[in-house]
Amino acid sequence: CPPCQVREFWWAALSWQVCCGEKRQRGMNTFTRRCTDFLSLSLSKRCPSTLRNLAAFPDTVPRVDSSSLVEVRGACVENAEERDTPKLYCGADGDWLVPLGRCVCSLGHEEIDGFCQACRPGSYKALSGNIKCSECPLHSSSHDQAATVCHCDKGFYRAAKDPSTMACTRAPSAPRNLISLINETALFLTWSPPSDSGGRKDLAYNIMCQRCGSGASGGEEDCEPCESDLRFVPRPLGLTGTKVAILDFATHTNYTFHVEAVNGVSGLGGNTRPLVNITVTTDQTGPSLVGVVRKDWASDNSIALSWTEVEQQPNDILDYEIKYYAKEQEQSGYSSTRTKALSVVVTGLKPSTVYVFHVRARTAAGFTAYSNKLDFSTGDSGVAADQGQVLVVVTAAVGGFSLLVILTLFFLITGRCQSFIKAKRKSDDKRRDRFQNVLPVPGIKTYVDPDTYGDPTQAVHQFTTEIDPSRIRIERVIGAGELGEVCSGRLRTPGEKDIPVAIKTLKGGYAERQRRDFLREASIMGQFDHPNIVRLEGVVTKIMIVCFSFPPGRPVMIVVEYMENGSLDSFLRHHDGHFTVVQLVGMLHGVASGMTYLSEMGYVHRDLSARNVLVDEGLVCKVSDFSPSRVLEDHPEPAFNTMGGKIPIRWTAPEAITYRKFSSASDVWSYGIVMWEVMSYGERPYWEMSNQDVILSIEEGYRLPVPMGCPGVLHQLMLHCWQKERGQRPHFNSLVSFLDKLIRNPASLLTLVDNSFPESLEAMPDYPPFISIGDWLDSIKMSQYKNQFLSAGFTTLDSVSTMSIEDIRRIGVSLIGHQRRIVSSIQSLRLQFLNVQYNGFHN
Repeated sequence: CPPCQVREFWWAALSWQVCCGEKRQRGMNTFTRRCTDFLSLSLSKRCPSTLRNLAAFPDTVPRVDSSSLVEVRGACVENAEERDTPKLYCGADGDWLVPLGRCVCSLGHEEIDGFCQACRPGSYKALSGNIKCSECPLHSSSHDQAATVCHCDKGFYRAAKDPSTMACTRAPSAPRNLISLINETALFLTWSPPSDSGGRKDLAYNIMCQRCGSGASGGEEDCEPCESDLRFVPRPLGLTGTKVAILDFATHTNYTFHVEAVNGVSGLGGNTRPLVNITVTTDQTGPSLVGVVRKDWASDNSIALSWTEVEQQPNDILDYEIKYYAKEQEQSGYSSTRTKALSVVVTGLKPSTVYVFHVRARTAAGFTAYSNKLDFSTGDSGVAADQGQVLVVVTAAVGGFSLLVILTLFFLITGRCQSFIKAKRKSDDKRRDRFQNVLPVPGIKTYVDPDTYGDPTQAVHQFTTEIDPSRIRIERVIGAGELGEVCSGRLRTPGEKDIPVAIKTLKGGYAERQRRDFLREASIMGQFDHPNIVRLEGVVTKIMIVCFSFPPGRPVMIVVEYMENGSLDSFLRHHDGHFTVVQLVGMLHGVASGMTYLSEMGYVHRDLSARNVLVDEGLVCKVSDFSPSRVLEDHPEPAFNTMGGKIPIRWTAPEAITYRKFSSASDVWSYGIVMWEVMSYGERPYWEMSNQDVILSIEEGYRLPVPMGCPGVLHQLMLHCWQKERGQRPHFNSLVSFLDKLIRNPASLLTLVDNSFPESLEAMPDYPPFISIGDWLDSIKMSQYKNQFLSAGFTTLDSVSTMSIEDIRRIGVSLIGHQRRIVSSIQSLRLQFLNVQYNGFHN
């Protein structure tokens, strides 16, 4: 009989031990080949084959009658690899125990139902491990199974150090809105980031320069690199900001600057470099019209200068600007003053100090070049005292003699001219009212009110140019109103190419009054010639022409330069947050320059606002809308009706609202609102407050708060424009000078508290820093809030001056009227502290 055999059965995790024996009978032994009897049978459990941790383990029989485990080593499934040797232990009861080690799926494969399957097309797996396949990163793809990397789509790249898991990117587009600002010592370039960064964050800028000849050819062969000749601050390459200062440039030279945007994949595709360029001509002013400058005398704090005019002056000189600074403080800034005479006395200087002076003239074409720099010293106090006494004696003698002569002539003439004077006074009063109380300044062009002409068409013929309508090509309607349309088109100029223009039209069927008011705006615009005033090209008044939806008739047309970016308020709202503070200040500088020109001509705008400022493709801001009829009748903003017409309340000074007293000072108030609109990116002044609430709030002293992200120095300048007394508001030329200093010193725009101020504040309420909080609250009749201020930690006026409207609400001031009164007083406190620390401002 065969020996004992172990037989296993598929239907149970058991092993059967079957023993076959022989059957013995008495007297004989019979052997058979077949087991007919079981002599013994033993049963034991087994560990079935299994998959664990991507490893396969075979069927295993444990040791019989043993408590020890059987170690079994597994084999990784297909497309898997060992991370640690996979092991299982088979126990006596047929269970797998103590799993050790594991397998992981290889590159390009992922675990699905215990097996490693290939990644499908469009996905990849770059690392081995039990992680899923990932979709291809942006701008990349895979076309085969089991991909370990996704390849970049056409036009997209990865830098050498970019991981394969990173999205593919591309080079950025060109920077936008490149502008330049230049003064005598530095050139500033500012720009906006590109509209497409290429999908990367390592954006940088490179500045390249070419110096080109000023000859007629002007070709690229006349240009040469000039980076090595200039000094760039902070550097020309690898800039992370959007501005750079350029020093040490030559005068009377054409420079072309290229600003390139680069990132980590720039240059990989061999595409066109993303550049934007601008050409700057340095020292565009004409030759100096100032002759020899000499010092006439000097005291301990004053220097008297005089100079001569050069022969053969090309233009009439309007006035002179004298720039001066202490020689040892050349880098700290400078002061300037103006005069129409050939001499000046500069005061407020330090004793025994050397000052540097240079003088330039201003003509109708702008400023000329400065004279050579000259060093003059103030005297010491002893010498100055003697000179001062002599000067007083001489002045007194001359003054006394002059007074005697004047009195004698007065008594002789008075008796003979009484009747003439009375008649003349009435005539002068009427004429003064018609000219808006503006006295013409000798040597400066003065605005003439078209209403002074008996026939309004005479003013149109005097100040405008009639355009042949055949030279105008109308392209599309860009605006419409009750009286006509505004079209864009082209104007063919004699001997030149077509230029883009905007055409304002008056429909046929108009009333004569409407036609007169419409042409009045043209006769006003025709008197102005300034880079920050919208330019009038001409008018069409004589020939029949039809513009789109016009009915047949004789529409009148006003043709002006075309401003690509439209009104300033809508332009800023459309590009919210896209500009640097320096760029915004540059826009404000342009508006202030245009208003300075209008003010010097004696013109009062009456409706200055961001919607009436237009922006061209170079971000140059120009004042527009010189039609008073629109202010009084068809104003787009809700207006407050007063005797004599409607007024745009949110932009108008209090005295103009109450008494209809419009002046250059009321335009300054409006300019402060424009500043607020620009720094808030076109937000509506006073938000949704009603006109009555706005009027009451202004009367109680409330002023618009600082816009988000606005430097403190600019908000302080706004508050100065909003002084209740119009005589305390700055003049437009002071605003231009102040903004010019901010542009030349951008670091001053980074601080939240102003360190300088353009005008004195002597008329401000005096709140000395040593009085108590209780005294201050008593002075504004708000003493009931004393405990709230003290409990919140505001125990000094210095700390109170830093409070915001949120702070006031937080300490428990809930009434709106009380909030406004306290805010107004805090604003006065800030101005007073500035006046105490910085007494005055040198233009």
